[in-house]
Amino acid sequence: MKKLLIATGLAGLATPALAHHPLGGMEMTTFAHGLLSGVGHPVLGFDHLFFVVAMGIAAAFTGRALTAPLAYLAAMVAGVLLTTTGLTLPLAEAVIAVSLLALGGLVLSGRAVSAPVAMTLFAGFGLFHGSAFGAAMASAEASAAAIVLPGYLLGLAAVQYVIAVAAGLLARRAGDSAAAIQPRLAGAVVAGVGLFLTLETLEGAAFAALGWG
Repeated sequence: MKKLLIATGLAGLATPALAHHPLGGMEMTTFAHGLLSGVGHPVLGFDHLFFVVAMGIAAAFTGRALTAPLAYLAAMVAGVLLTTTGLTLPLAEAVIAVSLLALGGLVLSGRAVSAPVAMTLFAGFGLFHGSAFGAAMASAEASAAAIVLPGYLLGLAAVQYVIAVAAGLLARRAGDSAAAIQPRLAGAVVAGVGLFLTLETLEGAAFAALGWG
């Protein structure tokens, strides 16, 4: 768990620019471009990474460490597809910030929720994470989208599933219950990041309303 906490802390050093441009802003034209972007986006995007880590920990204590994250992945893919067809979800970045605060807070509380409740939370927030991921497809040529998108979705799903399952396994090795201190510390880190991002979002909205942005 110490390794997990260190890894999630270091992930916070990733800049927003890197989070949205895993290929350095290069235009995506091939399956390989899509695959690399899909793998890089959740890893370099620390908001997504922190959420997936918390999700994996929460899933581990539902008794469905391997299957509960699939609810998130299915909704995430749906969110990507919605965005690529022009149906961008509103306030996606704000909801993503709240998702870290909510799921991190759940893990911090030390309470294990039932699998149906956890999977509902994962899927609900997954739609918005997917919507944000879908925006990255804007760098793909329209004529190449049919080639790039499958690679992108494969990369997104594979890397996030591996991260979630690994985080869950580490959490279970560190503590035999959701109330163990190590998983709760990881939840505190995620909740703290979520609180910071939520406050930052509210500050930006307030400045925009006052005409200061």
